[in-house]
Amino acid sequence: MDFDEPIERRGSACAKWDLMESLYAVPPGQGIAMWVADMDFRPPSSVQRAVEAMAAHGVYGYPAGDRAACEAAAAWMARRHGWPVDPDHLLTVHGLVNGAALCVDAFSEPGDGVLLFTPVYHAFARVIRAAGRRVVESPLARDGARYVMDLDDAAARLDSRLRLVVLCSPHNPGGRVWSAAELAALAGFCDRHGLILVSDEIHHDLVFPPHRHVPTALAAPGILPRLVAMTAATKTFNIAGAHTGNLIVPDAGLRRRLAARIAGLGLSPGAFGLAMVTAAYSDDGAAWLAALIPYLDANRRLFDAAIAAIPGARSMPLEATYLGWVDFSGTGLSPAEVIARVERQAGIATNHGESFGTGGEGFLRFNFALPRARLAEACARLSAVFRDLQPLRPQPGR
Repeated sequence: MDFDEPIERRGSACAKWDLMESLYAVPPGQGIAMWVADMDFRPPSSVQRAVEAMAAHGVYGYPAGDRAACEAAAAWMARRHGWPVDPDHLLTVHGLVNGAALCVDAFSEPGDGVLLFTPVYHAFARVIRAAGRRVVESPLARDGARYVMDLDDAAARLDSRLRLVVLCSPHNPGGRVWSAAELAALAGFCDRHGLILVSDEIHHDLVFPPHRHVPTALAAPGILPRLVAMTAATKTFNIAGAHTGNLIVPDAGLRRRLAARIAGLGLSPGAFGLAMVTAAYSDDGAAWLAALIPYLDANRRLFDAAIAAIPGARSMPLEATYLGWVDFSGTGLSPAEVIARVERQAGIATNHGESFGTGGEGFLRFNFALPRARLAEACARLSAVFRDLQPLRPQPGR
């Protein structure tokens, strides 16, 4: 588990490194990729062995179902999160963007609304709009430096055709770990207004102590008839290319509707993804994750220190994820000027805040799941391109 090992990903058909020049004009030869949310680390050795065993066998036929992967995922949820999931309640999907899209398809009609607490993971709005549904944004409020849900604002945005709420828990990009009380309040809101709650919990294992992820199903068991929880091994163990995830659906009626859409679309999981997931949810995977979290936490502290040294820039305090959410609005620079410095001058590709919806303006999202030396280089570049900034003086009378 050498997270300091530099791994060459350029030229490997890797989106994170091989697309950043066409999308951000950051040449991969000199640039640093800090945008796509995967890690520049090898997965647990158990995953590598599983893939090598399949390659050595040399015949790549249809898999005999997803039961082993579902049982492994259910056992992981029980061991790590205290949630005794029935494996029969799991539906395997092609990643959680696909899972969210299936929920939109199964539980709404064209023209219906889907509520998002923004800023939030940009793919949600993309699939909602692509399906001909309406994105209804409820901007997150602030409690000091962290985000909170404003359910009064959400209630003011209700209409007769709102059907679903999609929650990011833990939150991406803000890194909040929602409390049990917050989740219960949201569940009550959904129950009162007859809404399906889709809880994307893909970052549930990437939480920094002393914070702990609470599954929505445990925080608010009364919401189970309206709940679809989305989980995946892909984010935890850096196997996003497996394109597999789970919808955990305790309610039989909701599960039948989703299963019918999966069958109607002819979807079925791939053999390599199932093998990788089954291997990752293991003692070896748990040991790998136990080493990863303190490494990411040290990276977080290094990155936050570099941002804190830039006058007017602030990192949102992260409780989970490896995604730094940085507010540059206090620098006195426009978003375009900040992007020009980060991408053109520093050679760092990042996600632009406005793509995450209302409230993301003036922010950039940085993926700091890099070998420490590469992250230190990125921090040095950021320091250099903002070195000319001076602390903004408060105006008289303020």
